[in-house]
Amino acid sequence: MGKRDSVNTGKLMEDLSTDPLADFLKKDISLPPFHDYIVQICLDRNETREHVIKRAGINRTYGHQLFNGTRKPSRDKVLQLSFGFGLDVLQTQKLLKVARQSQLVPQIKRDAAILYCIMHRFDIEEVQKLLLSFDMALLGEGSVSG
Repeated sequence: MGKRDSVNTGKLMEDLSTDPLADFLKKDISLPPFHDYIVQICLDRNETREHVIKRAGINRTYGHQLFNGTRKPSRDKVLQLSFGFGLDVLQTQKLLKVARQSQLVPQIKRDAAILYCIMHRFDIEEVQKLLLSFDMALLGEGSVSG
C-alpha cells in the first residue's frame, strides 16, 4: 500500500535514536488519510466498496461517506470495516492506527473477544452474536449504524 507502509515503527525508532532530529523530522513518515487507505485496500483485493460495506454491516450511505472521506470513523466502524475486508489481526491493528484509533489489546475483555473473532475469521453476524452472548456492547452500538 505505497511507500509509507514500508516504514515501520522499529525502523523509525532506530532512525530517531541515530539521525539528527532535523533530518528525521524532514522524512515523510505520516500515515495516509483513512479514506485513501481503505480505497487502496479495495484496489489491492479487487473488492468493491459495496461488498465491503455490506459485509461490514454498515449503513450504505455512512459507508460511502467513510470511503469518500466525508466522515471520520469511530473505532467500532473501523473494526466493522476490518470484518468487511476479512483482515487478519496485524492488518486490523494497522487499519486502527491509520484511523487514529486505539489498537486492540487482549487485556480488555471486549477487545479480546473481537481479537478472537478476527483470529477465527468470524463474519460480522457471528461477531455480534458472540458479543451479545457475553453481554458486551455490539460493534456500532451507540454510533451511526445500519
